[in-house]
Amino acid sequence: MSVGVVVHVQPRASRSAVVGRHADAVKIRLAAPPVDGAANAELVRFVAECLRVPERDVTIVRGAAARRKVIRVAGMRADEVSRALLDQR
Repeated sequence: MSVGVVVHVQPRASRSAVVGRHADAVKIRLAAPPVDGAANAELVRFVAECLRVPERDVTIVRGAAARRKVIRVAGMRADEVSRALLDQR
């Protein structure tokens, strides 16, 4: 399994959605403010919903306090996660 998928998050959007690519990252708009971990919680919830996996399987590996994060989904390769998220558009 690879390290994880790079995501670029944009908090405070009107709704959570995958919007495409941002350089080498998957760009995700989140309907949560970057306050008290709300955006991170929404990212985990949204990715789990998109991939139809339990939230416990989604982990923020790096960048919890940044817009650019690395996420890992248990049991899935990074390329599978990236492709599945981009298919949500």
